[in-house]
Amino acid sequence: MKRLLPVAVAAMAAFSLGPFLWSALTSLKPADELFRVPPTWIPRSVSLDNYRDVFAQRPFARYMVNSLFVAGLSTILTLAAGAPAAWALARLRLRWSAAIEKGFLAFALFPPAVLLVPLFVAARDAGVLNSRIGVAFVHAALNLPFAVWSLTSFFRAFPADLEDAARVDGFSRAGVLLRVVFPVSAPALAATAILVFIFSWNEFVIALTFLTRDELRTVPVGVAMLSGVTAYDIPWGQISAAVVVTTLPVVAAVLAFQRSIVQGLGAGAVKG
Repeated sequence: MKRLLPVAVAAMAAFSLGPFLWSALTSLKPADELFRVPPTWIPRSVSLDNYRDVFAQRPFARYMVNSLFVAGLSTILTLAAGAPAAWALARLRLRWSAAIEKGFLAFALFPPAVLLVPLFVAARDAGVLNSRIGVAFVHAALNLPFAVWSLTSFFRAFPADLEDAARVDGFSRAGVLLRVVFPVSAPALAATAILVFIFSWNEFVIALTFLTRDELRTVPVGVAMLSGVTAYDIPWGQISAAVVVTTLPVVAAVLAFQRSIVQGLGAGAVKG
């Protein structure tokens, strides 16, 4: 059984990395090689024309800035509201704590498309359509149940002695949170932040519906809007280049915080 484990890990890695590697290789192929039969796995001649065309024909750099703004702001809002709520749910002995926690988990499993109509009506009435800040607040609202649920298990395993010692030293309840609990909980907060950021960066339906002006669109919408000379011409090379460009920032963020992510995801799994 132990000998099969490396094979299973390699198979999962190939399954996960296969589409991205194919997109990366496709993005380097010139136009006459994209539709060659049989297809070439490795480009015979490397070309960067697809990357140049992506930024030349569309304001793709602007799309990336919009996605970074929306995803960054939604992550900050989610943690700012979710971390104190999770700590309160873990520490306060409420009668319905278990039911509330399960309710957060149930809401976290709701697909965004189910809530699209009421969210759109609420955003229209609030006058925040075509607003990146409005989309960031919507993403934060959708991510909040997951953040509370994921952080509650960690805070429940957090040593209460550290909080008691801080209170003895004169810290207020807010001071305990800001000066003791949150710094020690950095791995769990980082793991939650990365997952929230990835969701907001990749979210498509809300961004497509709420942001109709081209200069406000996010990366997923910008990729979907890529078109060729005619309606039937699909620029697979440019789409592949756009996929590579928009995936690299997320991969870089995950690699930069991978240790914190691993520690945070397993922090509340074991007591003691």
